[in-house]
Amino acid sequence: MNEASSTLTVEIPFQYAGRRFDQVLAELFPDYSRSRLTGWIKSGDALLDGAQVAPRQLVKGGEQVSLVAVAAQEVPMAPEAIALDIRYEDADVLVINKPVGLVVHPGAGNPAGTLQNALLHYDPGLVEIPRAGIVHRLDKDTSGLMVVARSLRAHTSLVEQLSERAMHRQYEALVMGPMISGGSVDAPIGRHPKDRVKQAIVDEPAGRPAVTHYRVRERFRAHTLVQCNLETGRTHQIRVHMAHIRHPLVGDTLYGGGLRLPKAATPELTEVLRAFKRQALHAERLEFAHPVGGKTVAVEAERPADLAGLVLALRADTKVNGEADNARRR
Repeated sequence: MNEASSTLTVEIPFQYAGRRFDQVLAELFPDYSRSRLTGWIKSGDALLDGAQVAPRQLVKGGEQVSLVAVAAQEVPMAPEAIALDIRYEDADVLVINKPVGLVVHPGAGNPAGTLQNALLHYDPGLVEIPRAGIVHRLDKDTSGLMVVARSLRAHTSLVEQLSERAMHRQYEALVMGPMISGGSVDAPIGRHPKDRVKQAIVDEPAGRPAVTHYRVRERFRAHTLVQCNLETGRTHQIRVHMAHIRHPLVGDTLYGGGLRLPKAATPELTEVLRAFKRQALHAERLEFAHPVGGKTVAVEAERPADLAGLVLALRADTKVNGEADNARRR
């Protein structure tokens, strides 16, 4: 079993005063599961002001957390020759444009053919980095940009930027229904109480804080193209938040965005909508401070072909039917 580790340090914000240490860690280090963080607290790999404490220890705010993140290889990480669309590369980081259908990590039901397997083939040295350098995820059927750490110093920096909300992630989404204007959704997200596959709006402390800002880019007769910017990175965050405001993503059957055809839809739009079998979500822009030197790295990825084709069909349908106030911004 290969193991690699990186030491992460962060000061607990005073807003967390009175909360349990394990709960605070789950919010400061969202890329690690609660069970793994609790294990590190118990093993002494997560210290509070240099001391080992119980997971239930209440914090005051202002304490220093030192976390030795040990990544144990849970499934065989076999390199595989899978093509990668690399949008930025240097000795410390990679930025990948992930295609639709590519799973990020091996696991139950997906033992191979993942982004992690592809990365290990491209750079065998990633076997020494926690999670082969992957510091955040995209769902299998979400396309777009992901940053990968190629060194332990880069991994430490990128995880800290994520936990401190300093990494800027921008998405494009196509949602059901005509939106009047943009706004923000500030609603905590946690595991659905009855359906373990889904996430849901769940009150704290079971739910973790989640904030999504969105603005209208283009309106169609029965759909809206929106830009979404994340303050937090919870599982399925945009999908859950858009469904919460009754604008689920097109193609997202898990959260209520199943097939709905606009009245008098053109044959072309009907065909494209019937063929679109995924959530209409694309991670289009990623911006972060380079782990070495701190320069700003900003990368963009164009709209993928299937989503671009759907947008074109919606525009054509709107033009033919002439019913939308098409306030195009892009």
